Amino acid sequence: MSRKQTTWKLALVSVAVAVIAAQALTKAARQGQQPSTIVTTISSGTEGTPPRYAVPDFVALTPDAADIAKTLGQVLWDDFNFEREFYMIPRDTYSSIPAARTPEQIPFDRWRELGADGIVFGTVQRAGNEVRVQVRLFSVKSRASVFAKEYSGSANNPRLYAHTASDEIHDQQRGLKGVARTKLAWVSDRDGVRLGDTVENRQVKEIYYGDYDGANARRVTVSRRLNLNPSWSPDARALAYTTFRPNPDVFVSLIYQGVLQNPTKGVGTNYLPVFSPDGKQIAFMSGRDGNPEIYAMNVDGSNIRRLTNNQAGDSSPTWSPSGSQIAFTSDRTGKAQIYVMNSADGSGVRRLTVNESEADRPTWSPPPFNEIAYAASSGPGYDIHVLEVSTGVVKSLTNGEGSNEGPAWAPGGRHLAFTSTRAGGRTQIFTIGRDGRGLRQITREGNNQTPAWSN
Repeated sequence: MSRKQTTWKLALVSVAVAVIAAQALTKAARQGQQPSTIVTTISSGTEGTPPRYAVPDFVALTPDAADIAKTLGQVLWDDFNFEREFYMIPRDTYSSIPAARTPEQIPFDRWRELGADGIVFGTVQRAGNEVRVQVRLFSVKSRASVFAKEYSGSANNPRLYAHTASDEIHDQQRGLKGVARTKLAWVSDRDGVRLGDTVENRQVKEIYYGDYDGANARRVTVSRRLNLNPSWSPDARALAYTTFRPNPDVFVSLIYQGVLQNPTKGVGTNYLPVFSPDGKQIAFMSGRDGNPEIYAMNVDGSNIRRLTNNQAGDSSPTWSPSGSQIAFTSDRTGKAQIYVMNSADGSGVRRLTVNESEADRPTWSPPPFNEIAYAASSGPGYDIHVLEVSTGVVKSLTNGEGSNEGPAWAPGGRHLAFTSTRAGGRTQIFTIGRDGRGLRQITREGNNQTPAWSN
């Protein structure tokens, strides 16, 4: 379900600043003082230390909302924990604190003893297939509400309300654009179906997408063939990918409209499509002229132009945030390395990786960072390296546990998703912070690879 197409509505039930201002004015009037500066941001009180948050289960105001209440509390806690902007007090430590059914019943002194700086109090009530969710964030020290919102709509996807609250609280409290409402797409063989039109012992691989944490997985392709390397459009409404029908070609699925497009129209063999930052072009690899080269075209397949022209193999294009450059993989010096060129005409080619034995699958970070992540050969497998484009400085995010490939940046550049075999030899999707911390396994069913992260 697209967050632009959701039927739920967002309604502000109280404006926290106004509430706090009224409280401050009343107190100041009683004391005969001028009101002091109103603080709406929760801090830990110790410089350099993140505030400590607690997120107990939401309160079910109707009996049939009990499961949704538990889901909301757990998902919101997980969303906060993923961004690592707050220290999250483990939920299994809450049992000794009396549960509150109204804000007036919150035992702030007990939460303060547990070390909490902020506490989320939420309620949910259900009427048929509709829910109303209220979320409030309180400062434990001042006992004031600093955030209050109400969300209402369908009960089919309660996780979305928690994701929305997470993003909005991160925005208000930290000035951060969170990723809780973004999507991941990936390739999976979880259906376990064999190819119907070949004698080769290969399984079908289909394109899926789901929440950023892997939940709510939905299948995009149903072709019973190999489908590979999804790429999101900037508006997160379309996925471009490679499909074998039976020859490899580029298709674009408008996932919320059920429309399938084939901009390359079966001319030659075409792979690895990727949308430009403005969504108007697609870069891809093609063997239509007898050699693997990088091409670009308008999204409708018009204005196809060849950007590389040599006897080497050029592949895996990725656009710079401005759209003026494309980084790509080439073996023109004998081993695969990362290069960059101008996207208009393929001019200005220069090599970026200089100390790697092999490097492949580059992906350019979004602003404010100017970095390219890629898979670097590290003996028997690969590791995820990140190159700072302006300085050439390289850092490693993974260090030899399994083989790690196919990195994809999250919007904002604070996280990456990638493919790894570290999970018992099976291929799965993981996420990690750009600092190399916060590793999470996202997929577990079947084998999963080549993630793409939406805006």
